[in-house]
Parts: sequence; C-alpha cells; structure tokens
Amino acid sequence: MGDRPRIGIAGIAIESSTFSPHRTGLADFTVTRDDALLARYEWLTGEGGPARWAAGVDWIPLLHARALPGGAVEADVYTGLKDEILERAAAAAAARPLDGLFFDIHGAMSVVGLTDAEADLARALRAVVGDQVLISASMDLHGNVSRELATLCDLITCYRMAPHEDAWESRERAARNLVTRLRDGRGKPELALVPVPVLLPGEKTSTRLEPARSIYQRVAEVAGADGVLDAAVWVGYAWADEPRCHAAVVVTGDDRAVISGYATELARAYWDARDGFQFVAPAASFDECLAAAVASDKRPFFISDSGDNPTAGGADDVSYVLGRLLAAPPAADVIYASIVDPAAVAAAVAAGAGATVTVEAGGKTDSGPAGPVSLTGTVRSVRREDPVGGDIAVVAAGRTSVILTSRRKPYHVIADFAALGLDPVAADIVIVKIGYLEPELYAAAADWLLALTPGGVDQDLLRLGHHKLGGPVFPFDTSVTDPGLSPWLR
Repeated sequence: MGDRPRIGIAGIAIESSTFSPHRTGLADFTVTRDDALLARYEWLTGEGGPARWAAGVDWIPLLHARALPGGAVEADVYTGLKDEILERAAAAAAARPLDGLFFDIHGAMSVVGLTDAEADLARALRAVVGDQVLISASMDLHGNVSRELATLCDLITCYRMAPHEDAWESRERAARNLVTRLRDGRGKPELALVPVPVLLPGEKTSTRLEPARSIYQRVAEVAGADGVLDAAVWVGYAWADEPRCHAAVVVTGDDRAVISGYATELARAYWDARDGFQFVAPAASFDECLAAAVASDKRPFFISDSGDNPTAGGADDVSYVLGRLLAAPPAADVIYASIVDPAAVAAAVAAGAGATVTVEAGGKTDSGPAGPVSLTGTVRSVRREDPVGGDIAVVAAGRTSVILTSRRKPYHVIADFAALGLDPVAADIVIVKIGYLEPELYAAAADWLLALTPGGVDQDLLRLGHHKLGGPVFPFDTSVTDPGLSPWLR
C-alpha cells in the first residue's frame, strides 16, 4: 500500500420478496458511477470536503445500483450490473492495485436462479481484486448473512436502528473501519459468526420497543469493548425463501476468545427473546382495523396496509384493501396511499382534474389476493413525472381519496401527500402501504394500527409457505429448544 490507500466503492442494494410476482428490472434501479457515486457519501463530498478520516484516500467509484424493494431481480439485469462492476474493478486494479473495497449493499437481494446473490457478487469481486484486498460490507439489518458472505468480507456490519435512522452512520462506520485497518497495518480482523435460527418480520423487531431495543443497545456496547472492532446483529429478511434467511450475529476484532464470547452472548440474547418480539403496533385484520379507526375519536388515525408494503418488497398493486374500503366506505375523510396502475393513471390524466372517471385499479401484477377493483370518482389532482412514482393521479370516490401511481412509490413523508394537494394531518383516516410507520408519519399519527393484509410481504409468515430454509427455524418450527449457537470463526 502506498501513502494513499486506494479504495473501490461498489454494490447492488435491494431487498427482494420471493413471494411477490413482481420482477425487478433495470428501470427500477438508480445506477451511479464516477463523481455521481462519490457524491452519494457526505463524508467524501460534504461541506468543507472529505471528513478527516476519509481524507488522504483515493476513493475509486466503480458502480452502485439501488432500487426500491420489490420482487426478485431479473437474472440478465443482475448479470449486466455485476459484469460492469467487475469490468470497472479490473480496470481500476490494472491502473494500480486496490487496497480496499467498500461494499455498499442491502443484503436481501434475490435474483432469479440464485439463492445467495450478495455472496455471488462478493465472490466475483474477490476473484478480480485478489485475496489481500480488504472488503468492508455495510448492510441493512434486514439483510442475510451466509457463511460464504462472511468469509468473503473482511469487515461486515449493519444498521442498529429500525426504522433505519442510522443508515448513513452505519455506512460511514463500515468505511471508516476499513480506512483505519488499512492505515494501522493490522489488516484482516478475526471474525466470529453465529447463525440464529429465528426469522421475524421487521415489524416485530423494531428497536423502538423491547426486546430489540435492549439487544441493539448491547450491540453498541460490545462494539466499544476492548478487543472488538465492530458488532452487528441481523434480523434477516423474512419474505424470501432461501437457506440464508435467518438472524445472525457477527463480531469482529483481534482477540478470538473475546469476539467469540460476545458473539455467543448476543446470539443467546436474541434466541432467548424470540417469543417476546411483538408487532410495533396493535395488529388485526383490515376490517377490524378500519372499524376501530372509524370508532375512534383520534385523528388522524393511520392504518398500515402491511402485506403489500413496497418498501419491504410488495408489488404495490394488491387491491385487497382498496376493494374492502370501496365496498363499504366509512363516513370519514380517508386517504388511501397508494396503488400502482399505469393504465388507470393514464385514464385519469387524460380526463384531467375535475373529470369523473371509472378505472379498474390494481390486482394486475399480484392478483392472488384480489383482482382489479372498479373505482369511480372525480380526478382531484394530477402530478406528472414524479421522480419515483411517474405520473400520479388522485381519484376521489366520495370522501375517500385514492392515490394511483404509474410506478411503485412509497408514501413516507408529508411532502409527498402535499404535492398532490392532500393533507394527511387533516384527514380522519390514512391508509398507507407500509409496515412500521416511518418517523414523520409516526409523529403525525394520533393513533395507529397494523393491518395484517395479504401480499408478497404478508406479516403472517406462516401462511406464506416457506419451505427452503434448510432446517428448523422459529416460528416455522418450534420444536428446537437449544440450537447450540456456537460461533464459527473465520
């Protein structure tokens, strides 16, 4: 290594439901290269220049691709992105060998025909950059850590908060640890991995609540202990059916005995708490949630349509809830956000604001729970070329305002509603395709219920049909009382 370490940056970031019929194509990805990729990281291009720890490093942007969660990635799309990353890595290494690679991934990417996509990408990168290059992976805590992925990555960490308010802090930690190891010459750390045979949805493992809150507080304490470089606990991704889908603990450092002890402690804490994880809000069927919202005097009252959450991998066009809502509309001002249907949006846009339209909405990609729903109403507003949702229309059927999008789009912030002339704070009931409420909506809600609705990210995991997990995993198999939880040391 020269005076200035050379660190490549690459990754593909998406979580993909294998239970959703949606397929993620190239158009679903935002792909960045060159200066645009460097600009992704505030510690490199923030006001005043690079952070002190990041200065004096040659950061080599390869390629990064990220997409809204969805169905499995089409095989040729993954191959194309992978090939370009490898070509750029080879070219960078040919100019002067890389010292490190910052591997910026989510960790729950499913690809048609593969069962461990991130390990496949890491293995291919390792073959190009060589065994001496330090690879540091930053992941979502809803990613999956297989033994192969842990073997291929020298440093590996994940977020410690759900909702992910520390996402950028975690990425920076992964990059900073990499730079530190390169500069101090200590090289590859020791790594202890403990797979934990538990698979729970994120909505049951929010760090706002116990037992996750205490477990993740302990993760931070362990990370600061003598002999430890970093510590991480992964919940895993519940809506893919692959052997790697389970919780996991990784502790890295320079003392094998120390990291083994802490990894076992964290794994045991997670396993022992497996029956204590509860939904982040009271949960019930949609009909029960709607009845409770109507009866309540708290406004606005939010309901999560959790089974088709596009930020967990849902197709975003499951029409089950919309159908139930329109069949018996409540005497209340309701906002429904949202459902994907390009044809319905095109009809509303063509008719224009103020016109009456009848469209068949949703149920075309994921038609399992329900088919298209007939929606008749007045076009309340139109938004053209939204950066995420494409063309968007609001159709008001009585007191219910339905948001139709031409591309999959989550509704997590007030500004997205305001851009359509809607004010969720002034509404009686707001139904959002989401799991746990993101911070801005959480703050706005006077009350909130989680609807256990069908879809590709159904919170009722037992009705999805997992059968490829590779062994007994709680809650699918409750016969195991002590899985051993012995650490694997790299």
